[in-house]
Amino acid sequence: MTNATPFRVPHTLVLLFAMTAIALVLTWVLPAGTFDTAPDESGRQVVVAGTYHTLDDAEKLSPLALLTVIPRALGDAQAIIFFVLLIGGVLAVVRATGAIDASLGWVLGRFGHRVGLLMFGGLFIFGVASSTFGMAVEYIALVGIMVSLCVALRLDTLAAVSTMIIGYGIGYGAAAINPFTVMVAQNVAGLEPGSGMWLRLVIFLPFLLIGFHHVYRYALRVQADPTASYVYDLPDAQPPKPAEYPVISHRHLGVLAAMLTTLVLLIVGVVVWRWSLTELVALFLGLAIVSAVVGGLSADNTARSFGMGAAELSMTALLIGFARAIALMLEDGQVLHTIVHYLSMPLSMVGAHFAAVGMLIIQSILNLFIPSGSGQAYVTMPLMSPLSDLLGIPRQVAVLAYQFGDGFMNIIVPTNAVLMGILGVANIPYDRWFRFIWPLVLKLMAASALVLVFAVAIGYS
Repeated sequence: MTNATPFRVPHTLVLLFAMTAIALVLTWVLPAGTFDTAPDESGRQVVVAGTYHTLDDAEKLSPLALLTVIPRALGDAQAIIFFVLLIGGVLAVVRATGAIDASLGWVLGRFGHRVGLLMFGGLFIFGVASSTFGMAVEYIALVGIMVSLCVALRLDTLAAVSTMIIGYGIGYGAAAINPFTVMVAQNVAGLEPGSGMWLRLVIFLPFLLIGFHHVYRYALRVQADPTASYVYDLPDAQPPKPAEYPVISHRHLGVLAAMLTTLVLLIVGVVVWRWSLTELVALFLGLAIVSAVVGGLSADNTARSFGMGAAELSMTALLIGFARAIALMLEDGQVLHTIVHYLSMPLSMVGAHFAAVGMLIIQSILNLFIPSGSGQAYVTMPLMSPLSDLLGIPRQVAVLAYQFGDGFMNIIVPTNAVLMGILGVANIPYDRWFRFIWPLVLKLMAASALVLVFAVAIGYS
């Protein structure tokens, strides 16, 4: 009797390509349809509730679309892709100065025995930055630093990125004033910007503690038994062995000062000056030049470090493009609005409390197809707002359901470019991340449902 060959989960790139193929099949099975759109006060096009209609003359996509959508998706996601590649080069230059290793040595000397404090501090910082400034893609630039810190604490790469991704997801899900989600959704729903903030501030810390408990419990298991790591058997996901950390020199302090200045400019640029990825990349390129000069690197060594750092993230760039292909396929087949329409229909058949939870479920599902937070708001909130009026649900609750569905699902849906970018940098396959994160997603969804029921009961506005 022969032993059966154990099932092996395919590479993440294979999974994304398979999901794109499924999306193509959906365009053949589902009827093409659309809502009418109209400009809102800011001039952006939003869908008009009650105007869904099928498109009988819509052409079906050719099977060749499965191949042509990939290069189109890479082009569509080029801003994030080039951001990732260039950031990889910049961070390699900064690492080559030795400033990061020296600073990690100092941090570990002071706080190395307080793993819980370091991990909660990281979660809190990432969560607050996402909740207030809407930071997300900027975190990809920090993966190497987080991995270096966690491996020195005898943790694995998964623990390192989970601190970042969970903080980011909870920051978006329980955001106070995120300009890309909360503000957009409230504007579409006709609510005052920032209204209802008191409840979002109240629930932020409890949700963060749920995330901290999940990742800290895993971290303690890995510390006690390295073989308990979900990536223990994956050579590519193993961080470099911690070496002797150099003593901080004046050059190191200069590079660290440049990094701190860059971080301050990044926050001010995003929040005040509304910088795009172009300005952010320019800022990081400036950091690379300053770091090389202050750190004493030659021009040739700087160029070689930059090239190697960018090359290391080529697979990450491909993952981002392939993830975009899934939603692009549904858009090409004109079935995205059809999915939204049929998912929203059952809500009119249940009571207010169950309908609020139903909105959460729908927004969570739609995040797979519309990973953009602001894009999801413009597609779904024009439908959910009038529907909430009919069901006796405050519109603020509909916005909260959208927040939960968009934010918390960011940490698990493979169509999220930020998630796939961070995992790609750390060489963590998506299936290993899924095994780790799905229990936390269930906990967050359950807590979200309770909050929504409470919000309906008190008439949250």
